[in-house]
Amino acid sequence: MEQKNQFDYKQGTTIAALATPPGMGGIAVVRISGERAYEVAAAVFRPKDPKKDLRKARGYTALFGHFVQDGVICDEIVALCFRAPRSYTGEDVVELSCHGGSAVSARLLRACHAAGAAPAAPGEFTRRAFLSGRISLTQAEAVMDIIGASSRQGADAAAAVMEGALYKKIESVRALLLPLAGHIAAAADYPEEDVPELADAVVSDTLCAARSVLDALIAGYDTGAVLRRGVRTAIVGSPNVGKSTLLNLLSGFERAIVTPIAGTTRDVVEQEIQLAGVRLLLADTAGLRETDDAVEAEGIRRSYRHLERAGLVLAVFDGSAPLSADDFSLAEKCAGRPAVAIVNKSDLLQKLSQDALRPYFTSVISISARDAAFLPAVERAVADALRLAQIDPDACLLANERQLSAARAAQDALRDALDALQNGMTIDAVGVCIDDALNALYTLTGENATDDVIDEVFSKFCVGK
Repeated sequence: MEQKNQFDYKQGTTIAALATPPGMGGIAVVRISGERAYEVAAAVFRPKDPKKDLRKARGYTALFGHFVQDGVICDEIVALCFRAPRSYTGEDVVELSCHGGSAVSARLLRACHAAGAAPAAPGEFTRRAFLSGRISLTQAEAVMDIIGASSRQGADAAAAVMEGALYKKIESVRALLLPLAGHIAAAADYPEEDVPELADAVVSDTLCAARSVLDALIAGYDTGAVLRRGVRTAIVGSPNVGKSTLLNLLSGFERAIVTPIAGTTRDVVEQEIQLAGVRLLLADTAGLRETDDAVEAEGIRRSYRHLERAGLVLAVFDGSAPLSADDFSLAEKCAGRPAVAIVNKSDLLQKLSQDALRPYFTSVISISARDAAFLPAVERAVADALRLAQIDPDACLLANERQLSAARAAQDALRDALDALQNGMTIDAVGVCIDDALNALYTLTGENATDDVIDEVFSKFCVGK
């Protein structure tokens, strides 16, 4: 990263913004960061103890006092003090916690602006943390991932990256490649020094070891996407098998209309839930059958579209009736993908052969969707279908397309290096490919990211973070 970029950005004035969502709440926090953070905070904060001076407060201390404006006490507040470089941004930081009414927090923020702090741009606090070297770009991206996490496992995965797991993994690859690149460069630049030649086997083993790490990271990208964004899940089946009842069971309330009349669901009913620690984007679809009803036919067309796009299928069958031709057709469409056969109406006399369904599905379970006692069985089946037991949210996972693109560029460069080595090309050609791989890895971690890349990353942040 260019020093000019760091200098120009940090030269910006002291900033302030709400670090908590606007609206009513127990507390609201106004965060101030920059060289004049303590001066700005002192202009609006009066310590309860008159002997204390906020401007002289040490880092990692808290002071109790009042928000005072024009000599009038507006609220009781607490000032948390952080001194550079041991703060989130790497600068002096003061966080003022007031009561969470929107009027009070807005007034406090306006007072901080009037005292000389500029309004913070989206993501500006984290951007300053990145530019000051406190965190890597991958850690900065994980900050928004953990804020936006909608499932426990997604939050755990983001927390692992925020703690530096991905950065350390990339560092391990660079640790393999840097000595190799340095040795090749030394041999090319200083031939008179008689630098020892590297055996092809040593070069090949090193390149293969580095590439295997990248291969694993790239292969795990889809797993990370499941944890971060959730899984599109289609509930499908013939009319009147209990799809809407299952949706209501999973949702915990009556999300869909349930009647004994076939074809009640004419359009897709969607609901987001948490199941097995993962976010599921449920779509209860129209019953699959032949129909002359134009409205129902359109609903069925949409059902098939959701089935094709789903990352998980919950196929519902009526256990009190034998499998029909439509049931077998649905089963064939579910083969080879994450799909659970849910044989509903277990409280009735069973006429369906579960063995006939097993070749097509990850698992087959029997339930009564009207009974919440069967919910754990559905949860276990979903976990098995998505192979959640094999997912380690603490493992380092690529978090977005930017990181994936950089990892693939490094992977391709290492493949080219191995091809050059195996085809008898000069060691200099191998070295060029290794340099390309290293540059891609530096792009991934942000150490040579362009201003445009940095702007794009932080454009997704909220104000106050």
